[in-house]
Amino acid sequence: MPEKPITDFDQLISMVKSGKKKRLAIASAEGGEIIEAVKEAMKEGIISAVLIGNQGKIEELCHKQELEFKEVEIINEPDPKLTAKTAVQMVKQGRADMLMKGKVDTSTLLKAVLDKESGLRTVAFLSHVAAVEVKAYPKLMLVTDGGMNIKPDIKQKADIIKNAVEVAKKLGISKPKVSCLAAIELVNPDMPETIDAAGLVKMAERGDIQDAIIDGPVAFDVAIDAESARMKGINTVVAGDTDIFLMPDMASGNILVKSLIYLADAKVGGVVVGGGVPIVLLSRSDSAAIKLCSMALGAAIC
Repeated sequence: MPEKPITDFDQLISMVKSGKKKRLAIASAEGGEIIEAVKEAMKEGIISAVLIGNQGKIEELCHKQELEFKEVEIINEPDPKLTAKTAVQMVKQGRADMLMKGKVDTSTLLKAVLDKESGLRTVAFLSHVAAVEVKAYPKLMLVTDGGMNIKPDIKQKADIIKNAVEVAKKLGISKPKVSCLAAIELVNPDMPETIDAAGLVKMAERGDIQDAIIDGPVAFDVAIDAESARMKGINTVVAGDTDIFLMPDMASGNILVKSLIYLADAKVGGVVVGGGVPIVLLSRSDSAAIKLCSMALGAAIC
């Protein structure tokens, strides 16, 4: 754990560079922005890479990006299903520290990860955590879950929080503040997320969720702005100082993060946690910069 909390991606990349270089296995790596991000990540000293997929296409893309073949390991496997299995096996065998989804479908990669006999599934619950750096907020926002669990119930939300807390710890936040987000701060039977939020607060009070300060239901303005809380007459320690933003469902998390990317020029890195190793799981529209930030986040929490 770093001595001080990591508050932006420059600090995160510096921390990763100071440690042991992590080895990243990429399933179906034949994508221009994938190779561009790999080149930059290797230049920064964040990772070494194993590129699994159609060797001819990968070599062609490496040539375009002026990435020397000798700097990476290329495994020729044109079948997407087998690229996922190969990447997972490399991790199981200790030949890679983390996984990344390339052009392979998310379902195909996760099927290989979750395979009972040959996969990586542990007793933990899989969830997605996005680290978001935006100029208007003084530290990284850990938004969860905008990429894995569609409509989690309260038990799943508790596991999602626990996973995010472990990520926060790796970023130097020993006891992160969690806002269980909703449209209002009152429990309303017609708004299930408010009921879940109140239940999660009680679970934390009883020790079922540890190493975190949890409040909810909390509206987004209160979570990010102490003055908004004051104006509303709401007294909560998470106001303007939230580390983990628990979303009501996947859609709201996905919309929030993409809104910040496109409207607020946010830097974002996202990983799936709970599978034993970080899984860099990206959207097809994600830029090379987002891929780089995601690789750095994955390397930081290995």
